[in-house]
Amino acid sequence: MGSSIRGRVAQAAAWLFVVLVALTVGLLTPAHAMRRETLKLLTAGAVREIDVEITETPQEKAQGLMFRTRLPDTSGMLFFYDTPQEITMWMRNTYIPLDMVFIRADGTVHRIESHTEPLSEDIIASHGDVSACLELAGGAAERLGVKPGDRVEHQLFHPRPSSPKK
Repeated sequence: MGSSIRGRVAQAAAWLFVVLVALTVGLLTPAHAMRRETLKLLTAGAVREIDVEITETPQEKAQGLMFRTRLPDTSGMLFFYDTPQEITMWMRNTYIPLDMVFIRADGTVHRIESHTEPLSEDIIASHGDVSACLELAGGAAERLGVKPGDRVEHQLFHPRPSSPKK
């Protein structure tokens, strides 16, 4: 093979690499950033503030935390549903273990699925009607002291009014 042909092949390979990288970045990076807000986890030991990305569209819910390689304990993603329902999640294309905190409409933690298996297509269910799932880094719920019955404060949750004492 002549040097000019090798040069053209190398140049074509370089261009192909650049195009593939550009396509990959375009496919894996959301077209727009998700809305970010702060929520509070009210545990027995402390009040913890978590910076969350809030999924608002079916596409954002489908993407979730796929392809992420890290997630700090003070960050997460909130999947909110207007109507309480049985929520099911999975870990397809999710490279890091997560804790899934299922939250009732009033902001009460219903249950926690800890250390979910990366890349698994096993269904993870809320086991009851909830309005949201907060995804945290694997093990973060335990490190932050979050347990079922704890409370989550955010404008999307509406605590039940306390009944008057007789």
